[in-house]
Order: sequence, then structure tokens, then C-alpha cells
Amino acid sequence: MCPGLWQRRFFWSWGLLLWFSVGIAGDTPPTQQPKCKGFQNANLLRGTSLKVQFLLFTPSDPSCGKLVEESSDLQNSGFNVTLGTKLIIHGFRVLGTKPSWVEKLIAALLRAADANVIAVDWVYGSTAIYSSAVENVVELALHISRFLSELLLLGVSKSSIHIIGVSLGAHVGGMVGHFYKGQLGWITGLDPAGPEYTRASLEDRLDPGDALFVEAIHTDTDNWGIRIPVGHVDYFVNGGQDQPGCPTFFHGGYSYLICDHMRAVYLYISALENLCPLMAFPCASYKAFLAGHCLDCFNPFLLSCPRIGLVEQGGVKIEPLPKEVRVYLQTTSRAPYCVHHSLVEFYLQEPRNKDTNIEVTFFSSNATSSVKITIPRRKLHGRGILAHPNRQCEIHQVNLKYQASHRIWRKDRTTIVGKFCTAPLPVNDNKKMVCLPEAVNLQADVTVCRDLNITCV
Repeated sequence: MCPGLWQRRFFWSWGLLLWFSVGIAGDTPPTQQPKCKGFQNANLLRGTSLKVQFLLFTPSDPSCGKLVEESSDLQNSGFNVTLGTKLIIHGFRVLGTKPSWVEKLIAALLRAADANVIAVDWVYGSTAIYSSAVENVVELALHISRFLSELLLLGVSKSSIHIIGVSLGAHVGGMVGHFYKGQLGWITGLDPAGPEYTRASLEDRLDPGDALFVEAIHTDTDNWGIRIPVGHVDYFVNGGQDQPGCPTFFHGGYSYLICDHMRAVYLYISALENLCPLMAFPCASYKAFLAGHCLDCFNPFLLSCPRIGLVEQGGVKIEPLPKEVRVYLQTTSRAPYCVHHSLVEFYLQEPRNKDTNIEVTFFSSNATSSVKITIPRRKLHGRGILAHPNRQCEIHQVNLKYQASHRIWRKDRTTIVGKFCTAPLPVNDNKKMVCLPEAVNLQADVTVCRDLNITCV
């Protein structure tokens, strides 16, 4: 190295460092706030104090959260008073981390609706012990209510506000709605929390009086979710518990504990992202629904069947809205989750002195679905509901199998004769019913295949 070169480099480096330190002519450059703000992180030791952030996401910048606390922040961050506002409230956070689903939900909402989306980050107050998170609900609801008052001062209407609360967040949303005397537009509860809320008063939990329209999607009523209806319309998906595709044994680890509970969130995201229907049907029980006793939505919705997603009043077109209506639907095990429900029926030519069980299987190009229907002894007719990912007109074959009675000493050679019919739900009249043109002979444990030709409308 040439003599003196290292000295020049040394003084040049120090000069550059000094320039960055004090700025040109001794002026210190202003500190730049980060443009995008993320969720906080907490832990078990510092997770009970309530530190709330409101992060705004807009259609013009859907991946960038902007911290908004006052009306001036809202005005300078792209908030559009003329659009609807959707407020996302997460629930209990065991490990104090950002919800893994929140970015997907924000993106899906912004793609599905031209709206302001605000994520309420209360990770600090929701971490550590569940009971501590519950104790923070009232204070959090007051905090959110004060924030909403800033929106109202800007000209936002109460009816344009839609709260989407997950688990414990659903009851937070309910309390906020209670503070506003039920005048907020819409509350969606995604598997509202059950522990400490099943027997809570209406003032302390989500209920139909908290907004002009309240809906709840129930997916884990036997563990973390609430088992009672809490809205105008309550969707009990696959009966409200034990979701397909979720682990059924402890070896599933953390997923075993949380999969059913979180399915409500992913169902909702899927409903926003896909056109296929997540339509449900009012019924006295899930068992009665599966048995084919509830085929339309006449009572109490006058044939307007509710649907999960951003559909006004869930697609229910009657006033006043009925309250706490249990509706049922089935889903597949993975996204997009939606199925088409079909009524399947078998009519015997002659009654029998024992129950008759028939397995019905639908085949389409990419899926197979089955259900067992039972014809009670001395009856001629049995029915059930078969859920299939494809529309009925895309089902090309039906298999029928009469299930033999158990005979250890000799083979059951019984043969039954009858007629098979099917119709897509909702069945508002008999015009949708399609029957095989000829009677079917079924021998015990022998599968009979028939083509199913239904025209797509």
C-alpha cells in the first residue's frame, strides 16, 4: 500500500461518520417514523397490561399498516370517510405473538370490499393467562369505543361499521356494540369464546342486541367456542364441533387444541375469496338436518337462506330479523371448504320388518361423497343429506348399496326393490326432484351403479 493511503482512508471514513452524525452544516436530520407498523410482541412475563394499537389498512396500500390514534392520524393516513369500516379484533394469544391469520383476513377483506380495514392489536393485554385477558375485555371495549367516536366525528355513520371479532374478540365487539346501544351496523363473531361466557349476562357477551345484524360462526362448541346462539343467525358448521381435517387425537399437538376453534376464521376467509356457496339451513338440530328434515329456509327466513361472507344481513331478506336462529351446514376438510347439499331418498316397493340401511355414493370427475340413509321398519321411505363439492349437474354416477344384516352362519341374500330420487337444497318445491327412470334391485352388500344425468341450469 502506498505511504499515507491508509491515513487518508482513515480520515475519510471518520469524516463520513461525522457527516452522518451531525448532518450537513451541523443540522441533525429529522427522525423518520417507519411507514408501516406491525403488531406488538409480548410474552408470559409482560403480557397482562393493556397496550392497544389501531392499525389502518386501505385499498390503496393493503399490505401496510398505519398506526392511527387520533382523528389527525386518520385524516393523514388515507382513511376514506365515504367507505365502510371493518374492525378486526383478535382473541386470546397464548404466546404473545401476532395472529398468524390476520394478514390473510385483512387482504381478503380488502379484495372483497372497498373499505377501510382497522386491526385492533391488543396482544399485550391478551397474553399470559386467559382469565387475565378476560379481565381486560371491558377496558379494551372502552378503548375501542373512544376510538370509534373519533371516526364518528369525521362523519362515519354507525351503520357502516362492521366488527369482526375472533374468539374472545367477538365478546369485545359485543360489548362495544352494547356501548353504542346496538346501533353499529354489523358484528361477525368467529367462534365466540365459550369459557366464562356461556352463562354470562347479555351485557357481558355477544348477543343479537349489540348491532343491527349479528352473526356467529360456531366450529368448536365442545371446547373453546360457545355452545349457545349469540346472534340473529348462528352457523353451526358440521354441527359446531369436530371439523373435518382437524386432528382427533392428542398426537396432533397444538393443532389438536386449536384447529376446530380456528376453522371459523379460515372458513370466513375462504368465503371472502371464493364464489362457491357456504349456505346454511335452519333446523332444530344437526341430527335432524342430516336426516333430511330441514330442506328449505321458509321458516323463519321466508326462503332466503343465510350465507357466510360479506352478504348484507347474511342474505336474509326479512324484517324484523329473527333472533338466535340455529342454521346448519357441512363443509369439506380444506379450502375452499364449500359443498353442495343434496337430498337423497329411497322408496321401497314393500315394507320390511326391520330397518333397511342403504349407502348412497355420488361420483364426479374429482370427488366422491357418501351417506347412509335408513328406512325404518314397516316404513317405505328413507332420506338423508349428502354433501358434495360439486353441483348436482356435475355428478355423473350414483352407487347404491344395501347393507346386509349381520349373519355369522350364512350369507345374507336378501334383495330389495325401490326407487331412488335426489334434489339439490334448498328444496322449495318438487320440481327439482330427479329420480332414476327405473326401479333398482339391490342385493345385500352388492353395489349397483347408475348414471345420473342432470342438466346444468
